[in-house]
Amino acid sequence: MSESFDFDLLTLGAGSAGVAASRRAAAHGAKVGIVEASRVGGTCVIRGCVPKKLLMYAAQYGDALREAAEYGWDLAGAAPRFEMARWAARKAAEIDRLEGAYRQWLAHAGVTLIEGRAQVVGPHTVQVGPRTLRARRLLIATGATPVRDSIPGIAACPTSDELLDLHELPSDATVIGAGYIALEFASILARLGVRVRLVHRADLPLRGFDQDLRQRVATALDQAGIERLAGQGVKAVHGEPGRWVVELADGRRLAARYVLNATGRRPNTAGLGLETLGIVLRANGAVPVDERLQTSATEVYAIGDVTDRLNLTPVAIAQGRALADALFGPTHRFPDLSMVATAVFTLPPVGTIGLTEDAMRQRRRPYRVYEADFRPMRHAFFGGAERCYMSNPGRSYGRL
Repeated sequence: MSESFDFDLLTLGAGSAGVAASRRAAAHGAKVGIVEASRVGGTCVIRGCVPKKLLMYAAQYGDALREAAEYGWDLAGAAPRFEMARWAARKAAEIDRLEGAYRQWLAHAGVTLIEGRAQVVGPHTVQVGPRTLRARRLLIATGATPVRDSIPGIAACPTSDELLDLHELPSDATVIGAGYIALEFASILARLGVRVRLVHRADLPLRGFDQDLRQRVATALDQAGIERLAGQGVKAVHGEPGRWVVELADGRRLAARYVLNATGRRPNTAGLGLETLGIVLRANGAVPVDERLQTSATEVYAIGDVTDRLNLTPVAIAQGRALADALFGPTHRFPDLSMVATAVFTLPPVGTIGLTEDAMRQRRRPYRVYEADFRPMRHAFFGGAERCYMSNPGRSYGRL
């Protein structure tokens, strides 16, 4: 007697990865369910990339207004003022619209949305509240969540999730971290008039990026008026909202009205029950997968940030579609992650693809670096300091 299933594919997590995979699988004729404990759309749409970009646009308008007078615009009268509450209301409406669109896409594709927290309780079996669901294949697409235990006391501090729900900006902010999130929000807040202090352990921000690029990002942050405390570890954070104290490893204590915890994210697997399937998670909670995105458990797959491979939304979407094609369609091609573009939405923004110069050097082959560093005409016109830097480390087939 054949085994009975409610779904051909049950996806845990309705973020960018899960929605992409589920819609594609349904398009191939599979019966698909998707479970979501929060809002449909996931981190990128609801509390990450999209609202972050909207706040970045607001900061860019501030730059444009400040530069307009240099281009002949008469801005006499009341000085322009950014109102966070007005932005927050428009942002909330836009996120509601996007979530509605995601729900419609799932419905139109024939994907069943199950709202609630999922727990894997055995092979092919997931519990969502009082419901027990059976699926021929399980897909883990639960994404990642902010790290809240990296420093004693930091659990009480807001992360980017909470910052994007603010209705009033603080007068000053201390940002702890040096990755994408830390630099993007430090840059945005400074452009919106917040006095920003950035604390990070390394000498330069953006670990893993090209060294020349890291140096120029640091210079741009300095020019934006951000106080950088480089090479500084944070021992602990004390206090309460509005009255924080950041204790540095060297003993100094920094007062701050707002502290942003941007110390990283970790795969969102706590309490998911994957151990019942014999899946051994990595130390940070990531789900190990092979080149076909399969876990160590039969008919259980994982995509996106929960695997902690290359945590970018376009990568997660590509993985989801490729997996659905492989499981239910005619093709079996998976994304090649060796050459993926990434961007950091500081002001000015950073974009990069390919090997860094350090990586080229480690290959111990001859190479050249082609670079250009100049002040764009837009800024040169009024004496602005912002610069454009381009670099291309490339392999040389001749003599250097």
